[in-house]
Amino acid sequence: MASPSAPPAPAPFPLPTPPPTPQPSLGHSVIPALTKLQEILSQLGEEDFTIDLPQVAAIGSQGSGKSSVVESLVGRDFLPRGVKTRRPVVIQLVRNPGEEEWGEFDHLSGKRFYDFEKIKKEIQIETDREMGTYNYISEKEIRLKVFSPNVPDITLVDLPGVSKVPVGDQPSDIQMKSRDLTISYIKQPRCIILAISPANEDLTNSDALQLARLVDPQGSRTIGVITKLDIMDRGTDARNFLLGKVVPLKLGYFGVVNRSQEDLKFNRSVKDAMAFEQSFFSTIQAYHGLSHCCGVPQLANKLNQILMQHIKAILPALKTRVNMQLVAVAKEHASFGDTGESKDGLAVKLLNILAQYSEAFCSMVEGKNRVPTDELSGGARIHYIFQSIFVKRLEEVDPCGDITDQDIRIAIQNAAGPRSALFLPEAPFEILVRRQIRYLLDPSLQCARFVYEELVKMSNRCLTEQLVEYPALRRRMDEVIGNFLRERLNPAEKMITHIIDMQLDYINTSHQCFIGGNKAFELAKQHSNPSSVSTPVPASKDVVNSEKLSETAKSLKPRAIFPKGASNVAADQGIKLQGEHDRTAPYGAAGAQMSEKGSLLQKVYSSVDGLHSSVPFFQLREPPIALKPSENQTEMETEAIETMKLLLKSYYDIVRKSIEDAIPKAIMHFLVNHTKRELHNVLIRKLYRDNLLDEMLREPDDIVLKKKHVSETLSVLEQAQRVLEELQLESDTTEKERRSSKDAAGLPKSRVGIPSTFYAFGNENDLVSSLKVSPKTKHKHKKSVHSE
Repeated sequence: MASPSAPPAPAPFPLPTPPPTPQPSLGHSVIPALTKLQEILSQLGEEDFTIDLPQVAAIGSQGSGKSSVVESLVGRDFLPRGVKTRRPVVIQLVRNPGEEEWGEFDHLSGKRFYDFEKIKKEIQIETDREMGTYNYISEKEIRLKVFSPNVPDITLVDLPGVSKVPVGDQPSDIQMKSRDLTISYIKQPRCIILAISPANEDLTNSDALQLARLVDPQGSRTIGVITKLDIMDRGTDARNFLLGKVVPLKLGYFGVVNRSQEDLKFNRSVKDAMAFEQSFFSTIQAYHGLSHCCGVPQLANKLNQILMQHIKAILPALKTRVNMQLVAVAKEHASFGDTGESKDGLAVKLLNILAQYSEAFCSMVEGKNRVPTDELSGGARIHYIFQSIFVKRLEEVDPCGDITDQDIRIAIQNAAGPRSALFLPEAPFEILVRRQIRYLLDPSLQCARFVYEELVKMSNRCLTEQLVEYPALRRRMDEVIGNFLRERLNPAEKMITHIIDMQLDYINTSHQCFIGGNKAFELAKQHSNPSSVSTPVPASKDVVNSEKLSETAKSLKPRAIFPKGASNVAADQGIKLQGEHDRTAPYGAAGAQMSEKGSLLQKVYSSVDGLHSSVPFFQLREPPIALKPSENQTEMETEAIETMKLLLKSYYDIVRKSIEDAIPKAIMHFLVNHTKRELHNVLIRKLYRDNLLDEMLREPDDIVLKKKHVSETLSVLEQAQRVLEELQLESDTTEKERRSSKDAAGLPKSRVGIPSTFYAFGNENDLVSSLKVSPKTKHKHKKSVHSE
């Protein structure tokens, strides 16, 4: 597919050449803007602000000139020549702000090679170490970093050539293995493919173009490179190749002239080779008008355009990240305030901190600060202590829970003294009810301590972020507030004690809510004997008199001690006499009754005197040290006990309600509200002192370093923001100038532009060209296909 009309090709070296002009290398138009931006962003030390440039992979068959193209782009001679590339060589170009150039290998960490001839030898040594002398390829990379002020931060990959037929000791699957190795690199969406094809071979059968078509069917990231133009047959040229008339590519083709074996033998430099290349294209008539796609500098220009387009594509997202980080850092920096302040400035800062702290504390107590939704906080916890802990616990207590019936019975009998209680005495009621009221003191004091602990916790949670910068001030404030709260706890506890003492000092049984004795007795009687109904029955006079007589007899019994037999005789005689009296005495005869009563008493006394003279003398047992009433409990005692319980419960409820209301009020007045009112004054009185300013407001070393780092980061982000604005403007201007400029060869401008879809770096199957083909070549593009 060569054109026969071209004049004979000139001899390799030397040729009469015009004075060499400075030729652009890879990244020449990117370096000024990219260097400035990367220098700024590198100071941040964060991966989010790194500019990840595309990777450039050179692929092709063996001997196609891949290594020569890579060296020409870098501008240095450092790859082994005359031998086949058997391992992938990944060259990471790193822009170095200095003037020195050197290389470093990953397998020789820390060792620098300033002589690029030694780099070339090390690549050969490392290849032989892994592969030996066998002529096959390996997937294990040789990673080289080249530091230079003349390169951008980009990665070039020199891959082993695609083998078609095993040669020598190569395995039979060498072709498949070399193809798979190449595809593993170029299938990455961020990889720019340099499809290297020698000019003296059929382009339609190019291995490089066939592999590129597999992973980049749209051709949006493939650049064709035609090498060895200077050794084509006489009368032929590669003009149609470069114009894309044979196998079209969206990014076009570029022709280069490689150094020959004679050039390598005489160690001719890359710079001299580029000068020869320029002279070659300027003297061959067939390549006139194709200066835009002839020579390594033009290939570098193309890659520069791709890099610029890539930078332009990532600018919006990078700009957004920088702006967001700038806002956050500026806010943090503003919170630090002035770093170098005078004595007066420190005093003002201290007053502001104390005022903010007092306000934050009051807001937290009153619930006016940020309200969390996951738990109770601030004053709500104090309310919970009052109602759900203190009040609820008091209501659950049974005032008679720890008082048994025996206790009440003993208290009643002790209050009666040597007499039998005719009515329910008040003394046991007051004794027992005071005992129960005293039990309210401990929970009331405990409630005050709970509230005190909550106030301490709230004080520790105020201004935690601001005071972390001043640990000395934080410690002094905690000390002052702790002492102040402990001082305020004492009046609260004293008031609580007084409230309980007031309840103990006066038992107000005239309270309107108190149940009273009569009603309590009725309820107790119904409770002890619910089936009995008290109905009055009229009694006759003789029954009344007999009852009075029996009561008189009963009153005489305690005055003497009767043996069991004597008492029975007396009782029988009494019953007999009373029976005779009933038969002889008529109803209503008062005189007869009185005479008979006298005779009856005389007979009783005479019988008792007879017993006294007949019973022998005996001694009484001494009473035990601890006396308790008899186990037989009378109905009257049962009613008295139930009545006492009702009275205790009634009065305890009155006191409990009063305590439930008074204790929280005392705690709020003496502890909580007083703290809110006086906290600011106490802090100023204890902490606002000139001799303590430097000590309290001295920042720790880590805070000082943090402020310095934040200040430096803010400065870097501000610079980055300005550079991004300038870079955006410069990129837009360059793009306009490129579009407005005319192609020297008269080709469509779309061949110089880069499809914008390439820079999305998404799925390569979704990439669609954003350019149009000129009408003159439209029909040729449709007919051209890649052949496998």
